[in-house]
Amino acid sequence: MRRGTNVHALGGFNQIVILDTIRRNRDGLSRVEIAEQTGLSAQTVSNVSRRLLDEGIIREAGQRILGVGKPRIILELDPSGGYAIGVHLDPSVITYVVLDLDGRVVAHQALRTPSDVTPDRVIASMRDSIEALIVEAGVERSRVLGVGIAAPGPLDLERGVVLDPPLLEGWHGVALREALAESTGLTVLLEKDVTAATVAELWMSSPHQRDDFMFFYYGTGVGVGLAIAHEAVRGATNNAGDAGHIIVDPDGPVCGCGRRGCLGDSIMPRRLVASAIATGLIARPVGRLGATEVDEGLAQIAALAEGGDAEASDLLEATASRISVAVVTVANLLDLDTVVFGGPYWNRVSRVLLRRIAELVNSSPALVTTHPIGVAVSSIGDDVAAVGAACLVLDDALSPRPSALLISG
Repeated sequence: MRRGTNVHALGGFNQIVILDTIRRNRDGLSRVEIAEQTGLSAQTVSNVSRRLLDEGIIREAGQRILGVGKPRIILELDPSGGYAIGVHLDPSVITYVVLDLDGRVVAHQALRTPSDVTPDRVIASMRDSIEALIVEAGVERSRVLGVGIAAPGPLDLERGVVLDPPLLEGWHGVALREALAESTGLTVLLEKDVTAATVAELWMSSPHQRDDFMFFYYGTGVGVGLAIAHEAVRGATNNAGDAGHIIVDPDGPVCGCGRRGCLGDSIMPRRLVASAIATGLIARPVGRLGATEVDEGLAQIAALAEGGDAEASDLLEATASRISVAVVTVANLLDLDTVVFGGPYWNRVSRVLLRRIAELVNSSPALVTTHPIGVAVSSIGDDVAAVGAACLVLDDALSPRPSALLISG
């Protein structure tokens, strides 16, 4: 339960406490119930509620009879009271979403990540896309709370810098957060992509639905987001989740790190499609093997496997086996009970892989947890990292943090 304070100078914190309390109760609450749940006085709740009503962030939602006495007016979040923009910078595609206060996607766009283009030009394109999306969504710019960016690591979150992502050529020490904030005039938050996907699952799930889980991200690259006790795990440098070098097949292909059978190199979509082309399983595309060709190739492999093709089935069976080794390793280490799969390429292979991964994980002799591991697909869809980036903005605006009360000298 979030507790507030009745000290007048801390009204900003109390406002966020009340907003958070209303947000978490989908059916709305009366002022009396808000006071009971927050520990705030009736006068404080009344004053803050009036201000939130005037600002259009909450709204009155009729009356409800609660025990003895006259009906009480119910307050609920007004979804149109504010908006958050999420951007996912993937080596293959840049995805943009606009979320309302309820977390509903009200506008969406996906554009191929330009190749052989400097980061400065990509950032300028991001700015233009964000401005166009605000117009498309039909929202007042003054109600945009900020922009969240999900980017591949490693990152320096304190400085807002993209350090050296292995699959984003030319992005070495790019001050992405500052550059986009300056060009848009909006508050900008930066987060690692797999962590942003984890935040999306936490934000969109019901209480305790997602407490201790990993998010297995399957995009241009592979990564793992982590949550413990319903909190995203970021690590000492905010770069937790780089699972690409877990060895899952000692006889597998040689990775760029020099070892054999690393997870990321073994199962990345481009490698699977290239392997299928090399053996003649699928036709070689005209031109280079770009994002669209990888997507289409992966879909072809899955369709062949579903149709009973032995070669395609073997290729995806090996993929399921390698993913399962990594899942068991991480689940044992952190005592997790669920793995959620998602990312831009996951849905192409989900029907073939999901059930088999569940079988392999829970029958593995290496699994030492005292409970079965639940296996699920993200309900958010391909845009989970972009949605998570926007959720970071909503969380920053709507979730109370007692540390904000500390006054530094």
